[in-house]
Amino acid sequence: MRFAPKFIAASAILAGAAASFAHVVLQPGPAVAGSTYDAAFKVGHACKDARSTTGLTVRLPRGFVLQDVPARTGWKVDIDRSGTGTVRWTADTPAQALPGDRKGEFLLRGTLPAAPGPLYFAVLQSCDAGSADWAQLPTGAAGEKLPFPAARLNVVAPGSALVDVSGAWVRAAVPGQSGTGGFMTLAAGAPLKLVGVATPVAGVAEVHEMKMEGDTMKMRAVPALALPARQAVELRPGGYHLMLMDLKQPITAGNVIPLTLTFEDAAGAKSTLVVQAPVQAAPPGAAAGEGHKH
Repeated sequence: MRFAPKFIAASAILAGAAASFAHVVLQPGPAVAGSTYDAAFKVGHACKDARSTTGLTVRLPRGFVLQDVPARTGWKVDIDRSGTGTVRWTADTPAQALPGDRKGEFLLRGTLPAAPGPLYFAVLQSCDAGSADWAQLPTGAAGEKLPFPAARLNVVAPGSALVDVSGAWVRAAVPGQSGTGGFMTLAAGAPLKLVGVATPVAGVAEVHEMKMEGDTMKMRAVPALALPARQAVELRPGGYHLMLMDLKQPITAGNVIPLTLTFEDAAGAKSTLVVQAPVQAAPPGAAAGEGHKH
């Protein structure tokens, strides 16, 4: 069964929500509106100038209905169901606190709102010295980088592609060049496979892999790319990427290229997602000429 495509701008899903893990974030990948969701809050480090995390308080967003909080060894859980609700974990002793150089997860389960859209969980991280309130919401300003962003979950409508996309871009091509590459990070909310790509700017679009064989770097097409649930899969220069061949128009920096991605789940059902990828001469934040060029 093929669902109607969903359109997404490359900048709509913030890479920071699942990538660097420097903040308190949720596991990568979206979830379906109205479904039961296991929220795993990932703590990447202690507060500034602190040695350990001693507590974590999640303020539940409106529309999220708490079901259960699994026990965490060495930690006490307090649940306040007034208002929209809060869940607070507190280390039983300083020895049970999460050391600053170790990552940890705090789990809760609940039912998501029926309406799709971004859902933000404000999280107060308490430490042996000070605290950090991860509660800031995006304003939509260009180039915005929040120092203390709330944990974000992308809630999608039933039947939508269960994939978040971040950092999408297409490498600019010089006049006469017949092919170029597309790159991005994909995070699926359930086990999926990327089985196809199409774009009006290329006669042929495929998923390719760059791989060393002996002393030679070789490129080959792959029929499907596995996307494990709740894991970020990077399509990057020198690795897995999208190969756009038989170009139909100039691929010029500053333009935006639509890429239609097709995914397949374990039952064989397909879904599509249209990504608007900006054209750039080099990876975001990299010096020109860095990385593999097509």
